[in-house]
Amino acid sequence: MNIKENNVAFISIQLKNAFNELENGKFEDKQLYEFLNRAIDDLKKNPLCGTRIQKSIWPKKYLQNYEITNLWKYNLPNAWRLIYTIESDDIKIVSILLDWMSHKNYDRLFNF
Repeated sequence: MNIKENNVAFISIQLKNAFNELENGKFEDKQLYEFLNRAIDDLKKNPLCGTRIQKSIWPKKYLQNYEITNLWKYNLPNAWRLIYTIESDDIKIVSILLDWMSHKNYDRLFNF
């Protein structure tokens, strides 16, 4: 049997710190923290549970900063979006969280 381990990681310590700060923030921040935790649990079960984003619309900042080869979107409640990429080797699959944003900011970033 060849089952790979699924993990979730943050692209940077700054993003992980921003995530942790949400837990102690105002109501909306705590709510977003819970939404992100649910998404992380889902990604641990199935890294492909999001929607693949067409390469032709990838923002340059992700290509330049992270040298990604794939880009995914996970729709969170209240019109929030989680952006991630997937890396894998023979042993594990890692969903790497790059960003989360409101739907409005998502539309702006992806030129919709």
